[in-house]
Amino acid sequence: MTAHTLRLLRAGIWRSSVEWWSYRSFVITLVAGQTVTPLLGLFVWSSAVPGSSGITTYYVVLLAVQLVTVSFEHHTLANAIYGGEFAAELVKPRPVVLDLLATNLALRFWHLLFGLPVIVIVGVLAGVSLRARDLLLALPAVVLAAALRFVFTYTLALSAVWMQRAHGAVGVGETLIFLLGGTAAPLTYLVGPLREIGAILPFWSMLGAPAEVAAGNIREPLQIYATQAGWLVTFIVIAVIVWRRAVRRFTAFGG
Repeated sequence: MTAHTLRLLRAGIWRSSVEWWSYRSFVITLVAGQTVTPLLGLFVWSSAVPGSSGITTYYVVLLAVQLVTVSFEHHTLANAIYGGEFAAELVKPRPVVLDLLATNLALRFWHLLFGLPVIVIVGVLAGVSLRARDLLLALPAVVLAAALRFVFTYTLALSAVWMQRAHGAVGVGETLIFLLGGTAAPLTYLVGPLREIGAILPFWSMLGAPAEVAAGNIREPLQIYATQAGWLVTFIVIAVIVWRRAVRRFTAFGG
């Protein structure tokens, strides 16, 4: 990424952050919606495995990971395609993905900021204790998970060029992340074959993997980093292919 591109990205993040501050009540509503499933998982699994500090720690960390990795390209990108703004974006002298990435990062910042009181309160009430070493080891996993989830959602949102149900396509992806990503059930509590399959699939890499590292459940996370990086490269290649076909179709039929 060139210095000019970085400057554009920083400017986009700042502009988007200011814009979303004016809609902070809506952002708080989004944050509240994102906290529901991790808190529900915490309640269910704390009841199923009472007295397990590992469960409470995992779900509190999962809540934080959810807030900094969630993506909304089915709104920002798909709605721009449906509304016609996408045509104007195509003729601007910068990559379209740059503004989408800036908006994504700005929203994640506000998600974490507004969600931090919930994380702290739940963590204190649950008696969660985290180690600095585990948090440092989790940082690369969180960054890779955030990038992977962005590219995944971005690719699904591009389906808006072909159909009117891009929100549904992204919804299916979010459901898979919920079921197989470690929210519905921590991967460590699945039976052998399911646990092995779950660790290989990309959905755990998008959410549960960094939470497991931060919770101290995984001492040597190098294999997790490698799996995440592999899936990230794979999805970037898919996204580039889908993007090129989407632009050709849009300019031929919609632009």
